[in-house]
Amino acid sequence: MKCDICSSEGIHIRRVTRTYGQGEDLLVIENIPIISCPHCGESYLTASTLHEIERIKRNRKSLAIARFVEVANFG
Repeated sequence: MKCDICSSEGIHIRRVTRTYGQGEDLLVIENIPIISCPHCGESYLTASTLHEIERIKRNRKSLAIARFVEVANFG
């Protein structure tokens, strides 16, 4: 596959965890596929991945599993 930014071959798909919202509205989504280019250093999401994130956010009550999450404040 080619990078959408620099058109170089050899992109990698990494899986990451992202958080959305905060406090009581915090949602953690795991295993999000991110396209990463070792040539230009850019990382980006595809349109289909963004649509799936939005679908998960809309349906969080039926899709999410409640877990205890520790939170630390850096400052």
